[in-house]
Amino acid sequence: MNGLRWLLFIQIAISSVLSAGCQEKGKHKLPGFLYLRLNTNPTTLDPALIVDVASANIAAKLFNGLVRFGERMEIVPDIARTIEVSPDGTGYSFELRPGVRFSNGREVAAADFKYSFERILNPGTKSPRTWVFSRVEGAQEYMAGKTKGVSGIRVKGQNKLEIVLDRPFALFLQFLALPTAYCVPKEEVEQWKKDFSFHPVGTGPFILEEWKHNVSLKMTVNPDYFDNKAKVQGIIYRVIPEDLTAVYEFSSGNLDLLSIPQAESRRFITHPQWKGLIKEAVTLNTYYLGLNCRKPPFDNPKVRQAMNYSIDREKILTTLLEGRGELAAGPIPPVLLPAGETVPGYGYNPDRARSLLKEAGYPDGFEIKIYQSSDQETLEVLEVIQQYLEKAGIRAQIIQREWSSFKEALNKGEADCFWLSWWADYPDAENFLFPTFHSGNWGAGGNRAYFKDGEIDRLIEEAQKTINSEKRLILYREIERKIINQAPWVFFWHKKEYVVTQRWVKGVKLYPLPGVDKGTDVDIE
Repeated sequence: MNGLRWLLFIQIAISSVLSAGCQEKGKHKLPGFLYLRLNTNPTTLDPALIVDVASANIAAKLFNGLVRFGERMEIVPDIARTIEVSPDGTGYSFELRPGVRFSNGREVAAADFKYSFERILNPGTKSPRTWVFSRVEGAQEYMAGKTKGVSGIRVKGQNKLEIVLDRPFALFLQFLALPTAYCVPKEEVEQWKKDFSFHPVGTGPFILEEWKHNVSLKMTVNPDYFDNKAKVQGIIYRVIPEDLTAVYEFSSGNLDLLSIPQAESRRFITHPQWKGLIKEAVTLNTYYLGLNCRKPPFDNPKVRQAMNYSIDREKILTTLLEGRGELAAGPIPPVLLPAGETVPGYGYNPDRARSLLKEAGYPDGFEIKIYQSSDQETLEVLEVIQQYLEKAGIRAQIIQREWSSFKEALNKGEADCFWLSWWADYPDAENFLFPTFHSGNWGAGGNRAYFKDGEIDRLIEEAQKTINSEKRLILYREIERKIINQAPWVFFWHKKEYVVTQRWVKGVKLYPLPGVDKGTDVDIE
């Protein structure tokens, strides 16, 4: 069956299932198991190597750290029973819960955390997340091979651990809640070596039983889990790359929960069968058009401001995206700033855009190339942007590349401008400022616009070491206003996600960060 006929078949099948009315559970599902979809095969389940959302969500159900994010994104104890922080923010003391065991039966000790953290910093591990522990005293010397251990990670007994930073850093506890900081057993890592990724052993509420690559993952309940036990017997993740196939499988009762694809939003939201079963997920992201500030014409702030005024972002959001998002005034999602406070952004003003281009020395506009990863939804957005820019005299050519080639071009600064999004690793505004706008992170570090402003660098560094949260928020607002004025990005929107559940699924909670959901609240009737 060719692609077009298959697409038509799936669409007809979905319509038939929806029109049938009452939903039935899939006939071949294991009783008591929750069935979920993965778009792609997870990259890895080794906490030291995880960088993608899918892997982080699964790993959260297999591992634990000293601390974790709670339901309101606050820091709460996990394997740590108590947490003490020194007044200057450089010293951290943890007492572990007694009796926590890895799924191989061995009890967790403070030495396991020292091993796990040093493993991240060990060059042999090749972890892309060394930044999580780079501020720990002695980390730089250890990574350079000058010492055999990290002096700032100190075991003070079977269940006591101390961590000392080389300078104050207000967000360190949030870093410890990331998947990178999950605890792993040395004996299992040494046994499996690189294959530990496929044979993970942790302390979480579930145990990986089977992984059929590019097909499915099966997890069963860990009977010895130290915290709230799971209500389901296990979780099965099915790898389904095609959105329409996933929608058909959900509509047929073979999936219990589905993140609604953009193209299917209207079908689900308007159909009475799913009334009351759709949840809106708050997400921490910013979608933007990055402008290469090292290359003319975008080395001129007036040109960058003109780009922001040239595009009717609100119209694109309400039409192409069907309102599934919130307009962005700047880089920081509003949920990370005090409620009720707004930052003025750019409205659609083509006359102002043309005036700024004339002031910048481009009365007749210019030609640019916009880079994007190969994605149909992104292409549709960029084609509309292309039309708006042309009205301002900016002639844009769209360049599509597969993901690795696209990312390489951005990291090398080849693109004039590019379409990208930034998703939070941790729930603090700093995560939308330091990686993306500090000049020390040019290229692969996250600042792919190659933006540099000495005052903004200084303010970001000051915010990082400001322990008082209210004072830190004041700095964040000041930094964001300066960034908006400099306009290294065209700020588009903070996208929302919608999830639909089957009627027999209860207790589903949605969180703005990957890795928060331990899978213990959901139940199947």
